[in-house]
Amino acid sequence: ALSEMLAWASAQIHCQFHASENRVALPPSDGSKHDVQAENETVFVPNRGERGQCILSTPPKILFCDLRLDPGESKSYSYCETLPIDGPPSFRGQSVKYVYKLTIGCQRVNSPIKLLRVPFRVLVLHGLKDYQFPQDEAVAPSNPFLEEEDGLKKDSRLADLATELLMVATSRRSLHLYNISNTRGKVGTFCIFKTVYKIGEDVIGTFNFSEGDIPCLQFSVSLQTEESIQEEFQRRRGQPVSFSTHARHQEACLHTAQSSFSLPIPLSSTPGFTTNIVSLKWRLHFEFVTSGESAGTCLVRGSQSEAVTWTGVEQIEVDTFSWDLPIKVLPTNPILASYVSQFSSTNSITI
Repeated sequence: ALSEMLAWASAQIHCQFHASENRVALPPSDGSKHDVQAENETVFVPNRGERGQCILSTPPKILFCDLRLDPGESKSYSYCETLPIDGPPSFRGQSVKYVYKLTIGCQRVNSPIKLLRVPFRVLVLHGLKDYQFPQDEAVAPSNPFLEEEDGLKKDSRLADLATELLMVATSRRSLHLYNISNTRGKVGTFCIFKTVYKIGEDVIGTFNFSEGDIPCLQFSVSLQTEESIQEEFQRRRGQPVSFSTHARHQEACLHTAQSSFSLPIPLSSTPGFTTNIVSLKWRLHFEFVTSGESAGTCLVRGSQSEAVTWTGVEQIEVDTFSWDLPIKVLPTNPILASYVSQFSSTNSITI
């Protein structure tokens, strides 16, 4: 066997933007589109052949040049990069998609370039960009048992700060009471203790129908995201907003004094965000089915004997109405978010 000669290998991170042609009018792309790799071309274009537009990319970094490998020999290289803080999060919606990929290009001598793309997920927490670290490093929290470089120390403090901001924002609790009523009167009350959550948490709420004048036969609560395109990028003016349901609770509640629900926010979901093209918001969507008659007429006495049996009526006049409660969903610790993919993966290319 002979030694193998590799000309070079580079790595770069880019964010690819995809949009539905029926819903989004894309702005013109700045870069030229490369779909075909020339045989003798040595230019590293990470998004070559990708659909959509490359809206964000990091500077390419060379992993090696002129690498000679003997039979059975292997070499390892480490790659580290910092993502721009103003980039969008990873998102796969009905109208748009933001997909992050790490692309590694490698070329043998006198051979075409081969590309390896590794997708990964990005969570964005707003509010860290303008944070100013204290000038006095002595008062800043640090670990005296570790010797850290200045850059690593700042990155560690930034990660701790992000975790602290999430904990503070999502741990605040205050009683929020809402009266549920329609045109005929009061149905009940709804109680929720906070409206800011992290992905992975449970949204918990309670109902009290004991004080209502109108009997509630059934209710449903849906945890939804609202995906809306900015007006200047809409394909048709006034086009409808896209909704996605992530969890739902439905319950029959006639003659029920109190009830509750718990809806989990999936770890695989995307927190709320806004870009110049799309906006994603979270909400609780309520639907109530109420009786058009009093609670007593919803039952029928079965017999006149001492043992009385009450049964429900076969037909009843009902009214339905809905209500939307906006909530805020923030990112979570990346370690928790990575639990949705427990399996380690290996990617390889043949050059």
